[in-house]
Amino acid sequence: MKQRLLIVEPSEVIIEGLKAVLADQIRFKVLEPLADMDVLEQRLMAARPDILLINPTVITDFTVLRSHHQPMAVVALVYQYVERDALKNFDAVVDIRDSRPAIIETLAQVSVSQVDTRKDNYELTKRETAVLVQLAQGKTNKEIADALNVSVHTVISHRKNITHKTGIKSVAGLTVYAMLNNLINENSLF
Repeated sequence: MKQRLLIVEPSEVIIEGLKAVLADQIRFKVLEPLADMDVLEQRLMAARPDILLINPTVITDFTVLRSHHQPMAVVALVYQYVERDALKNFDAVVDIRDSRPAIIETLAQVSVSQVDTRKDNYELTKRETAVLVQLAQGKTNKEIADALNVSVHTVISHRKNITHKTGIKSVAGLTVYAMLNNLINENSLF
């Protein structure tokens, strides 16, 4: 079943670019985009999207997004500076500077994580595993982003998902987790 994706973004150029990136993806159905928040609440109730891709600068009240009974992933669409604390309100972050495959993977991952959350499945995705391995090797968010060809925001989002799924908050704890799950060996740490 296709994941219903609603884009809330004031820039028509960015909307058209995202639609072009997602045009050939059979897993997503891009709904008619919104340019502002004026009718968002009514649109959420009518369209019932699985994923809301929204520019964080257009939203001031996050309770509108979380007050609906339907499960919906809320993804920040970033192309300018946004406070880190503001990004904590989102399930994931898509940076328009990310590669096309990275954008698609982030959206696919968040849609899968919505299904996984409902099934209480806490298995790490391939991308989360790649981030975890790099993290266990002592790399910074910037170094991980460069190595995986994604934005720093995306790495932070993956780290948030890893922490949620494993229940481990420290880098040392995540390193031990990676070793115990045979994702790395002690020789690859140094």
